[in-house]
Amino acid sequence: MTTDVTIIGAGLGGLTLARVLHLHGIPATVYEAEPSPTARSQGGLLDIHDYNGQLAIHAADLTDEFRAIVLDGRQAMRILDTDGTVLFDKSDDGTGGRPEVQRGELRQILLDSLPPGTVRWGRKVTRTRALGEGRHEVVFADGRSVVTGLLVGADGAWSRVRPLLTAAEPAYTGRSVVETYLYDAATRHPATAKAVGAGSTMVSARSREIFVHRERDDTLHAYAGLSVPQDWFAAVDLFDPAAAAARIAAEFAGWAPELTALITATDTAPALRPLYALPAGTRWDRVLGVTLLGDAAHLTAPNGEGANLAMLDGAELGRALAARPGDTEAALAAYEQAMFERALQSAGIPGIDPGESTVHDLVAAFTRHEQP
Repeated sequence: MTTDVTIIGAGLGGLTLARVLHLHGIPATVYEAEPSPTARSQGGLLDIHDYNGQLAIHAADLTDEFRAIVLDGRQAMRILDTDGTVLFDKSDDGTGGRPEVQRGELRQILLDSLPPGTVRWGRKVTRTRALGEGRHEVVFADGRSVVTGLLVGADGAWSRVRPLLTAAEPAYTGRSVVETYLYDAATRHPATAKAVGAGSTMVSARSREIFVHRERDDTLHAYAGLSVPQDWFAAVDLFDPAAAAARIAAEFAGWAPELTALITATDTAPALRPLYALPAGTRWDRVLGVTLLGDAAHLTAPNGEGANLAMLDGAELGRALAARPGDTEAALAAYEQAMFERALQSAGIPGIDPGESTVHDLVAAFTRHEQP
C-alpha cells in the first residue's frame, strides 16, 4: 500500500498536523499503536498558551471548540511551604493567557475534526526503512506495511521514525514523578482540597516536590517528584499500591499531612513516570521524505511547553506543506529550521525546575514572571 502523507502517532501534535492538512485539502493517514481512542487515560490538565498552543488551535480552526472545554478558574496558582503555609496565591481573574483544559477532551476535539478513517488504530510500528528517493516503508506489528512519500514521526519519546534522521536517544534526567489521583476531594479529603485551592499548587524542597491540578469533577491529580537514580524504584513494589504509596510518602516525611495525603490517600495505584530528555540542541541534516515533530523531535524534561510545542509543530508543518505544493523538500527544510529554533528557545525559557528549587526560589520566580 502506498500513501502520500503518513503520520505515526495520534497524539496532539500528529492530530493537529492531520487537521491542518485536511483544511488545505491534503489527505493524510495517521497510524496509532493504541487500539482505540479510549484505550488508556490521556493524562490530566494542560495549560494551552497564547503564544504557541493557541496559535495551533487557531490554525486548525478549532477555537470555538477549544473555548467550550476550558475549565474556568483553573489558572489559579498557589505555592505552599512544606508545612502547608501559603507563600504565593494568584487567583484566576479570567485574563491569563494559559487556560486549562483536559488533555483527553482536547484530543477528542481534534479526532472529531478529521474525516472518518483518518486514524488507523492498533497499528504499532516495529520498523521503518528508507527505500530511496524520499520513499519510506513502515512495518507494523501485525505484519502489514505501508510505503509513503512523506513520513512524519509524531510518535513521542521512543519514536520509531527518529532513527531515520539521527542516532540521538533519550536519557534519564535524574528525576521521576509518581502520579496519583484523589476523587471527590472536597467531600472525602477536605483538608487537602482546601490546601490545593482552585487551580494548581506546587510544593518543593531540594530534590522533592509535589505538583497538583484540580481537574474536572473535583478530582485532584498529583505528581510527586523525586530526584533519585532510576534504580531507586527497584525497591518500591508498585504491584502493592498501599506499600508503594507508603514508601514514596516516606520521602516526604515532615511535610504537612494534607500534602502527603496526595500520595497516601490515592484512589489509584501510584504510577511511576521516569523523565527522559534528548540531548540539548538535537538536530539533523535534511533527509528526503521524512521529518519529526513534538517529543519525537525535541523531548525535554517537563517544562510546561511540550504539548503546546507539539501542536504548534504540527500546525506549522501543515501550513508549510500547504504553502509549497509540489515542493515537499522546501517545505520540510523551512519547517525544520523554524522548529529547531523553537525548541532551543523553549529550552531556554526562564522557568521553574522544582527539583532544583526551594520554595523561596519558586516564590521569587512567580513574583517576577507570574507564571513559569
